[in-house]
Amino acid sequence: MKKICRWACRHRAGLLALAVGFATWGLFYIAHRSTAAMDWWLAYVSMPVKRGFSFIVDPLPFSTCELGATVLIVGALVLLARAVRRRRLAAWALHMAVLLVWGYAGVCALWGTQYYGTNFAARAGMAAPPVSTGELAAVTDYFADKVNAAAPLVQRDESGVFATDKTEIFAGCAHLYDPLTERWPFLAGPERRPKPAIYSKLMSAWGFTGYLCPLVGESTLNVDSPAVFLPVTIAHELAHQRGVAAEQEANFVGVMAATASANADYAYSGWLFGYLHLSNALYEADPALAAASYQTLCAEARADLAANNAYWKQWEGPVKQTGEKVYTTFLQGYGQDLGMRSYGACVDLLVEEFLTNTTSCD
Repeated sequence: MKKICRWACRHRAGLLALAVGFATWGLFYIAHRSTAAMDWWLAYVSMPVKRGFSFIVDPLPFSTCELGATVLIVGALVLLARAVRRRRLAAWALHMAVLLVWGYAGVCALWGTQYYGTNFAARAGMAAPPVSTGELAAVTDYFADKVNAAAPLVQRDESGVFATDKTEIFAGCAHLYDPLTERWPFLAGPERRPKPAIYSKLMSAWGFTGYLCPLVGESTLNVDSPAVFLPVTIAHELAHQRGVAAEQEANFVGVMAATASANADYAYSGWLFGYLHLSNALYEADPALAAASYQTLCAEARADLAANNAYWKQWEGPVKQTGEKVYTTFLQGYGQDLGMRSYGACVDLLVEEFLTNTTSCD
């Protein structure tokens, strides 16, 4: 007992930091129940802080999130080896616990709070009402027509697959949100460029196409996966950057930004991505209607979907399943009860937005 007390006395600063970190978690879980408090925090603390950090890291050509994670992991392993040699594993474990607790506290403060403020649909005055099968089919067919019109306008390789250089795609996202901010001014924000991921294959293994670093507001994109959905994924991550937290809403906003773009690559990517979500939902409601809709797609679009499916099929397995489970748990920890399935919920908003453009529905 005396030995434990002496150890605790020597490491009282670390133990105090650990206790304060847990108390910070508790404060977040108390405060998140108030939408007004979260809106205030987002407007005056979280978003300004992230925009400040993103301004600092924006000129760098690489992802600072990847760099930071690499340094932390390598540093932790070096310190572990040192702790084993000196028989100080308990001190190492304490320091790692403090780092993890305060790291997650930072995520809660700068990103977790985003889930509990007023969401995009409410701010945009959208209701996302229940969708009938006929309405879903009509909007799916509308997107299929848009895909067919946009497909011939993009670069393709000898096999007919989307082949725009990814460097061009990254360069083409400037002012992507200008058309949307005219309608939804709350999406306005400073331009921040997305970064290509060095660990793209690792992201693929875990089933990720992109992410926003919650601490610095920097977008990092998978550049190993097929290029066809890179433009709309960039638009999705920029939606997160502009305060849209929920994945289903970021998908909708990403589709809206991409399809409103004068850049053919972004427009095609947005229409095809929207079609994919709509047709998947339609397949669950009526497989025959979904099959009929797919038959209307041009050969180029089918080739792009086939190439995308083939790429992701090679990553099927326990690593991807673990990645999806971890991220689902993360989302559910912030009240996103649909987990990764919530990506399909953007269908309701797409139907609400585009139904008036169709000619037939229930």
